[in-house]
Amino acid sequence: MQPQPNPIISLIPIAAIFVIFYVLLIRPQRKQQREHEQMLADLKKGDRVLTTGGLYGTIVGIKGNDLEVSFSQSVKLTVARSAVSQRLAAAAAVGGAQ
Repeated sequence: MQPQPNPIISLIPIAAIFVIFYVLLIRPQRKQQREHEQMLADLKKGDRVLTTGGLYGTIVGIKGNDLEVSFSQSVKLTVARSAVSQRLAAAAAVGGAQ
């Protein structure tokens, strides 16, 4: 007769796969999400931003979770704070789209 393998040994590959998924996928995604939330919380008047719709603009006012963004001298729109995908660096703002 053959001895039965320990059932705990058969769970090791499944646990290893879970650890690999956590380290390679879940953890970096959570870190990126926290950084994005921090960027949204740190937005202030005068910041150049890129919206999720692909529009470049400058924040001219903040009203809670809404931002008043100027896209040109005559176009100012109110957008949700969550619609901002990134804050542009000063060097990118100078060379970016007008």
